[in-house]
Amino acid sequence: MAVAIKLPKMSDTMEEGVIVSWQVKVGDEIKSGDILAEVETDKATMDLDNYEKGTVLHLNAEEGQTIAVDSVIAIVGKKGEDFADLLTAAPAKKEEEETVVAETTASPVVTAPTSTSSSSSTSTTSSSGRILASPLAKKMAADKGLDISQVNGSGEGGRIIKKDIENFTPSVGSTVTGVESFTTVPVSQMRKTIARRLGESKFTAPHFYLTMEIRMDNAIAARKEMNEYSDVKISMNDVIVKAAAIALRRHPKINAAWMGDHIRMNNHIHMGVAMAVDEGLLVPVVRFADSKSLSEISTEVKAYSVKAKDKKLQPSDWEGNTFTISNLGMFGIEEFTAIINSPDACIMAVGAAKETVVVDNGEMKVGNIMKVTLSCDHRVVDGVVGSQFLQTFKELMENPVKLLV
Repeated sequence: MAVAIKLPKMSDTMEEGVIVSWQVKVGDEIKSGDILAEVETDKATMDLDNYEKGTVLHLNAEEGQTIAVDSVIAIVGKKGEDFADLLTAAPAKKEEEETVVAETTASPVVTAPTSTSSSSSTSTTSSSGRILASPLAKKMAADKGLDISQVNGSGEGGRIIKKDIENFTPSVGSTVTGVESFTTVPVSQMRKTIARRLGESKFTAPHFYLTMEIRMDNAIAARKEMNEYSDVKISMNDVIVKAAAIALRRHPKINAAWMGDHIRMNNHIHMGVAMAVDEGLLVPVVRFADSKSLSEISTEVKAYSVKAKDKKLQPSDWEGNTFTISNLGMFGIEEFTAIINSPDACIMAVGAAKETVVVDNGEMKVGNIMKVTLSCDHRVVDGVVGSQFLQTFKELMENPVKLLV
């Protein structure tokens, strides 16, 4: 027996709906769970589910037409069956009007509202193989470039709705297979010692950081001229070591250490110079650095570098530092912070000198800027003291002739 399918009330305030598109045509065999049409309600564009079994005998509205709730929109029955009497309840067709897609919540009788959400990876399909998804969900999946077949529906009957698309995270590289593996690397005694000391420093000493920009044009020019006369090639790091050592002499509170029940003020300046080796970081010490010439500093640092690469550094080479410099400028690092090398009160992280635009007396020009960051143990050094040290260091680097007098 033929059955008239009426437009249900798909939201609590719905009085009429617009047939956005038919998902079936006259002559189709349908069953419960198939989607008849996409319907625009006063809140959303939603899928209209079918609960009848049979052949579509008649569609009583055209796409784009507005239909009143409880009006007949389709007839389902056996092929050739007479259904004229069922159309007496059919609505007068309203004029086609412009449709607006809005967000809503589906009523229990229909598919969940079209939306932009989703959440897992495999969608629900009908027995005919059709993906059960609201029109808005389909549109939003298409707009986002999502494969809607990967989405898991949370609507009635597994229908994909707005929140499913919104919550869906596409699987990345799901077609790629491989074997998970790892390699266990034994921790050397050197690495254990480094880890222990840096851990103690970072989590015991209250670090704070001061960063300053330094104009490097004069230092670059001075280094170039020095190397025309020096028997040993002087690096910019050698110049930095010398300038820091002189600045420490002028600011002895930086050249100090926290000893628990007292602060040790070091009268000598032993400059630690951080060097990377395969097993970690070593800090050989240039002793009495403030009293040594740039050539002497350069020779000593180069010798330490060779010994470090050959793994011939001895404990006596890296003990006794009172201040440390960590320079990553040669690797293109512009700015970073370093962990204090205990028992020092401070460590200075040095970045690369970078050519950039600077303002000089109100005029823009090209200049070279280097950033340094002083890590300070707040138990020993206050912000003003650290700032004064950096100001002196900056003055020496920007006027390198002062390193020689």
